Amino acid sequence: MLDTLSKKYHIILASGSPRRQQFFKDLGLNFEIRLKSVEEVYPKHLQHHEISDYLAKLKASVFKNELKDNDILVTSDTVVWHEGVSLAKPQDAKEAFDMIATMSGKTHDVITSVCFTTATSQKVVHEVTKVTFEAMTDAEIWYYVNNFKPFDKAGAYGIQEWIGYTKVARIEGSYANVVGLPTHLVYKMFSEIESLF
Repeated sequence: MLDTLSKKYHIILASGSPRRQQFFKDLGLNFEIRLKSVEEVYPKHLQHHEISDYLAKLKASVFKNELKDNDILVTSDTVVWHEGVSLAKPQDAKEAFDMIATMSGKTHDVITSVCFTTATSQKVVHEVTKVTFEAMTDAEIWYYVNNFKPFDKAGAYGIQEWIGYTKVARIEGSYANVVGLPTHLVYKMFSEIESLF
């Protein structure tokens, strides 16, 4: 359904995430992967989806001067929000353990913002999914951290891995969003792209 977009637009995915890249392939999009590093720092007063919205736009800002008229740049950011705190990617095993331990037996929000940028305009959308973990023992958390090393994942876990199979009691919202991309929103945005830009 989206394959005709490539006849008119050049889609650029600015993400090194293999999960997001696979989602784009599965949606039937023809796209280029273009990567630039950016320091993911945000103003401390931002909360919840404001953080991921800001970072998705920040990731687009480094491409600002190189977009052509038919380019659509897609950037995104995922935040795990729990008890008023944004849980970023853990720096080491201990931090990963601590993050998961704070979410054990509780519900947290997974928020992914997706930013669509052209040479002249920009749109940001986001999705919130509520994920409830069953209570976990220290041994279970260490098993996951030591075997799956989730240091590249916000909140220190991947729902598509062991922890998702065994300890996710309930999901309210999009599963794909928790993996890393709200695919239904991306599809909707691309389907309506001509009216949006």
